Formats: sequence, C-alpha cells, structure tokens
Amino acid sequence: MQTTAFDRYEQRHSPIHRLDPRVKTVVTGLFILGNILLPDGAWLAFAAAWGLVWISSRLARLPVSFILKRSFIVLPFTLAAITVLFSTQGTAVYTFPLFSHTIAITNEGIVRFTSIIIRSWLSVQGAILLTATTRFPDLMHALRHLRAPRLLVAIISFMYRYLFVLADEAARLLRAREARSAAAAANQGGGSILWRAKVAGGMVGQLFIRSFERSERVYNAMLARGYRGQLMTMNPHDLTRQDWAGLGAAIFLLALIQIIGHLIAIA
Repeated sequence: MQTTAFDRYEQRHSPIHRLDPRVKTVVTGLFILGNILLPDGAWLAFAAAWGLVWISSRLARLPVSFILKRSFIVLPFTLAAITVLFSTQGTAVYTFPLFSHTIAITNEGIVRFTSIIIRSWLSVQGAILLTATTRFPDLMHALRHLRAPRLLVAIISFMYRYLFVLADEAARLLRAREARSAAAAANQGGGSILWRAKVAGGMVGQLFIRSFERSERVYNAMLARGYRGQLMTMNPHDLTRQDWAGLGAAIFLLALIQIIGHLIAIA
C-alpha cells in the first residue's frame, strides 16, 4: 500500500518485487529506448509492448487500472507534438484555411502524432511499474551500482526526501492559519481577495524560511549519523539466478518487439 502522497511504492510479494533493482532499472531503460526506436505506425509492436507491461503488472500483482490511471498524466504533454500533423509531408486528408495560408493535415502526420502519443504513454507505464515495485532507496542504490553520476543521484535523493519536509511544513502552516481564522458557522472567514493574496504571499515566504531552516537541521543530523556524501545500505544487492533469468527473458522479448516493428515497417 502507499505510505505517503509522494511515495508510489506498492508493497506486494511478487516475482517482480523480488527482482534486483538494477535489473528492473536496466529493463525499464531498455523498454523506453525500444519504444523510441520503433518506427511510426508499428501498431502490432506497440500492442506487444503494452502486452509486456500488462504481463509485468500481473506478475507484480498490480491491477491494470493502477498503471493506466497514472499513465494518462502524460497525454496533455504530448500535445506539444501536435505540429507534426501539419509539418509532415504526405497525403492530405483534411485542409482548412488559416489567414492567407492553407493548412493540410496529412495521413503521415496523423500516423506520426499517434505513434508519439503511444510511445510516451507506454514509456510512462514502464516508469510507473518501476517505481511501484522498487523502493526509492533501492532505486537510488541501483543507479549508483550502474555507475550513474554520484552528484546526480545525490540531487535526486535529496529532492525526493525534502519534498516530505516541504509538505510537512506546509501542513503545519495551514493548521496554524485555521487555528487563527475562526469564523461563525454562517459566515465565510477571511477578507477580500487582495487580503487573501497578501496572506498567501506571507505563508509562501514563511514556508521557504522554515523549510530551509529545517533542511539545515536534517542535514546536520545526517552528518552526525555518518553521512559522507553517498547513501549507505545494508542490502548487498547480489544478483541471483532468478535476476539473470529475468534480465535475459526481458531482453529477448524487447528484441523480439523490435524485430516485429521493423519487419512491419519494411513490409
């Protein structure tokens, strides 16, 4: 189950959860890279990639709706690629006037735009599956084992941890405001919009100061407990036969999806 609003890890006892975090990180990276390399309009390959996500979610004992609901967040961002509908050369399927120009939506543009949406959607599903089956500390240690830059891993780790500090300080400020803003049951508390804006601005400033001071206390506490610039763990993260078998099976399936996609493009 989820522990906080920011923590998306789902506690389960499944083969996917038991895999080494390095294996899951590498497979997720290869899955996203494979989606990028698939040619436009490789619908069968896209369906096979989604089938791989579905099988993995079932092995992880996660409901399909868990990943689907969260993956739709990427769809508004894919609208940035809407210009490919007009800029891609091909057979025009719809034209409309715009000032002194005629804009044409091409069949090739529709295929490319749809492929971009599907690629983004599938990639986000893979990332969601990774975070739902891997604890955040294990994910950070996996990045270090995979020789990710130490500074980058430290920045990600601190950013994640201080989100909780920021949320806690914001909750304390809101409780303090409610305790000092009593109003009759039939009346609405507060003043004008300008007054509310001033109060909100003051709260933002107080939030920054209090969060900064608390982050300093947290960092000093970390130093007192032996922090020396890298995360320590008691988990050795030893690769087992099951991990190697899972990695090999995933690479085989991803390669098969690539072969299917490119054969369809040639045909």
